[in-house]
Parts: sequence; structure tokens; C-alpha cells
Amino acid sequence: MNREIVLDTETTGLAPPGDRIVEIGCVELINHIPTGRHLHLYLNPDRSMPEEAYRVHGLSDDFLRDKPRFAEVAQSFLDFIEDSTLVIHNAPFDMGFLNSELEKLGRPSLRNGVIDTVAVARERHPGARVSLDALCKHYGIDNARRVLHGALLDAEILAEVYLELIGGRQVGLALVAEQRSYSIEISTTIARPRPIPLPTRLTEAEREAHAAFVAKLGDGALWSQYLAVS
Repeated sequence: MNREIVLDTETTGLAPPGDRIVEIGCVELINHIPTGRHLHLYLNPDRSMPEEAYRVHGLSDDFLRDKPRFAEVAQSFLDFIEDSTLVIHNAPFDMGFLNSELEKLGRPSLRNGVIDTVAVARERHPGARVSLDALCKHYGIDNARRVLHGALLDAEILAEVYLELIGGRQVGLALVAEQRSYSIEISTTIARPRPIPLPTRLTEAEREAHAAFVAKLGDGALWSQYLAVS
């Protein structure tokens, strides 16, 4: 089983440890398929929200004031991600913030494997824009709900983008083609062979006696027609 966690965060700014995480969104994938399990946390950063950050995600001081601190939910977060590979858009940013929060608590940094979809997108589409919005446009993914940044919404959208980046649609089409080919192969394999007539059990004397009997019935007898065919 291949378990991956698509992850996104929202923060008070760009530079930990002064800036803090205010939202975490995680979406579980099993074998590249969303399971419906997710983790969504809003966090009180214990500092004021800069206007620039507020314009990005719309999370105000008033909204976050009664939310838990990272220390209160750290274990729930770690329990959810376990040792799964993390799929993150611009992974150094989010990993830097997460490890900074863990360091504040005296906990070890994350050791999970990480897939940075920015790096994957640059490899797949050299020279193209690789923002989440640009990739949604490229792959025809509806992101109309993304008026503001939101960690869970962005993680859900990123899960769709990630599937496209690793060839999701092409893999699906290949599986359909393989299934069709397989069904044709089966129908050919199980085709019934032409029947082989069983050898007669009559002796020559019995055959001659039966022919003499049928001859007495006249030319219109059904047995006469059968013997002519056989």
C-alpha cells in the first residue's frame, strides 16, 4: 500500500520562527487515490496577523483568537501523517515552518519523504509557470472556489494536480485499454472447437441388417435421407 499525504499550510508571513503557522490542511491518498480522510486545523499563532498575509488567506486575529496552539495539536498532526510521503507545492516553505514549530516544542524534525510538486512540474514543463493556479489552468482543473488561499482547499486541488503530474489520466486510459484487450483475448481463448464425431458402435452385420430394413420402408422414409447424408 502506497500512502501519501498532500499537505498545505497558511502562515503569518514568509520567515519562521518569527512567523507562525495558522492553518494546516492534509489529504490522504492511497495508491494515488483520495480516500476522503483529511485533517484540517486552524491555529492561534500568538501574534498579530500582518495585513499582507491577511489579504492572502483572509484569516484574521479575531477568527484565530480561540483556536488551539500548535502545541495542542502537534501530536494529532503527527499521528495523521505517520511516516507517509508528503506531497507539497513548494515543499521547502511548508517543511521549514513545520519543523520550526516542532523545534519550538523540543520535538525532532520531520523525517518523512517529500515530493515537491513545484520541482516535478518544472521537470515536466520546462520554462512554464508552475504556480498552483497555472497548473490548474494547464490541466483543466476547476479552481473557481480558490478566491483566497486555504490550506485544505489548496491540498485538495493539489491532489488533483499531482495526479496529472504523475500521468493520472494516461494511466487510467491504459488500464481501460488493457482491460478491453484482455476481454477480447479471453473470448478467443474459450471459443468452442468444432465437434469431432464419435466412432460408431455398430458391427458391420448390424449396419447391413439396418440398411435392409430401411430399404423395405421405401424412398420416402426419413431413415433413407439420414443414411444418404451419413
